[in-house]
Amino acid sequence: MRLLLIEDDEDTGSAVVEALRARGHAVDWEEDGKSGLDRAASGAHALLIVDRMLPEMDGLSVVTELRRRQVVAPVLMLTALGSVGQRVEGLEGGADDYLVKPFAIAELVARVEALQRRAAGPPSILSLGDLTLDRLARTVRRGDTPIELIPREFQLLELLMLNSPAVLTRLMLLETVWKFRFDPGRNLVESHISRLRAKIDRGDDPPLIHTVRGEGYAAWSD
Repeated sequence: MRLLLIEDDEDTGSAVVEALRARGHAVDWEEDGKSGLDRAASGAHALLIVDRMLPEMDGLSVVTELRRRQVVAPVLMLTALGSVGQRVEGLEGGADDYLVKPFAIAELVARVEALQRRAAGPPSILSLGDLTLDRLARTVRRGDTPIELIPREFQLLELLMLNSPAVLTRLMLLETVWKFRFDPGRNLVESHISRLRAKIDRGDDPPLIHTVRGEGYAAWSD
C-alpha cells in the first residue's frame, strides 16, 4: 500500500517513514501543506497521514480541500492540538482518525493499518470458530459440512458474524434484514433465529448463535 505523509518535523517524519516501510508500506513524504496537497490530489495514495500544523497551508485546510476535490483516501491527522473541540474540528473537516502528539510509533502504525482494513471493507469470507461464510459464493460451512440456508437466514447469519461479538437488538435485525422500521409483532426474528440455530448449532458442536436475554442476539465462539 502506498501512503503519503505530510509532516514538516524531520524527526517525526523520519521515524514514521522508517516504521511504515519496515511494515512493508511504500511511503512518500512531503514537508509542507501546499506540496502535500498537490501530491495527494493525484489520488495515487491509499492513505494519507497529515500533520495539523504545516507551513504554506495548514493540515485541516489540506484535508478539507482534498475532500472538496473528491479525494476519498482515509486520513489520519497528527496534531499537538489535543482539545476535544480541535479533534472534532479535524474529524468534521474530513479526517478519519486523529492522533495527538507525542505518540508512540507503534500506535500510529496500528491506527494506519486499522484505517486500511476499514477502507477495504469487510472480508469476503467470514469465520467464527469452525463456521465459515462466503459472502461472494453465498455458501456456509461448519467444519467440512455444508449448510443450506434460505436467503433471510443467510442475511441474519452474515449480519451477526460481521458484528460479532456485539449484541444486535430485534429492531436492528428487523431494520437491516427485513427493512422494517417497526416491530410487526409476529415473532419474525425469533422464528428465523430458531431455524438458523437449528442448522448451525447441531449435535455436540459448541453453540455460536446466542440469545442475550432482554437485549437481543449475538454470534460468538467460546
